[in-house]
Amino acid sequence: MSFLQAFVLGIVQGLTEFIPVSSTAHLMISQYLLGIPADGRTFSFQVIIQLGTVFALLVFFWRDIWNVTRSFLLGIWHKKPFENHESQLGWLLIVATLPALVVGFLLKDVMEILYEDVLTQAGVRLLMSAALLFMVEYFGRRRRVLESATWLDALTVGFFQVLALFPGASRSGTTIAGGMVRGFDRPSAARFAFLMSAPILLAAGAYEVLQVIEMSGTRQFLPYLATGFITAAIVGWFSIKWLLAYLNKHSLYVFSAYCLAIGVLILILRVV
Repeated sequence: MSFLQAFVLGIVQGLTEFIPVSSTAHLMISQYLLGIPADGRTFSFQVIIQLGTVFALLVFFWRDIWNVTRSFLLGIWHKKPFENHESQLGWLLIVATLPALVVGFLLKDVMEILYEDVLTQAGVRLLMSAALLFMVEYFGRRRRVLESATWLDALTVGFFQVLALFPGASRSGTTIAGGMVRGFDRPSAARFAFLMSAPILLAAGAYEVLQVIEMSGTRQFLPYLATGFITAAIVGWFSIKWLLAYLNKHSLYVFSAYCLAIGVLILILRVV
């Protein structure tokens, strides 16, 4: 891998992690176009540069994260764990994170095998994302705000996040869809999706950091990881800002159409 390749993948990761068009699928496509082999090191690189977008997420939502964490801990300390919305939200984020953590741990080896067939997986998951985004936009009620979130909402969004573990599926797309299935408006669904993505991405990134440390040639690989990480963080921050503003006034149809077009194109190229 070269610095240019790491830089390009960082841009792709930052642009597509939060916009519901599947960062994994676009990284797979970029990896294929750049001639990067689909091996364990590439898989680790893709997971670790997600930490760059997690860093962008933490910076962008630092006030929300601080308030939720503070209220959550104070609620436990004062033996009133559900005293206010922020403390309740802390528990709901934990509940929403558990399904993907459990399934991701149990199926990690399966996930790595699926990453070997890069283009086919990307194409199929993009088509699935297109269908999902279209359905929740067309049938969704979009009347609820985040303050009304319940345990059932958290579990529903959590199980939707499990879909994002499969190569090519959009994490933001599936979790936003999960929120809209429960009747949340687009900005509230996106906000909850982004907040709940941080723990699972941090856990996956931390695990892969340990794997990278154990790999041979790690020291030579670190500059490329740093390039991808920093690029993804900067681009990711602007992507969050843009998407939240966009969802206030626009639908998900454009993302559904984009996923459909790219997914069909990929599968055609795969067959030809």
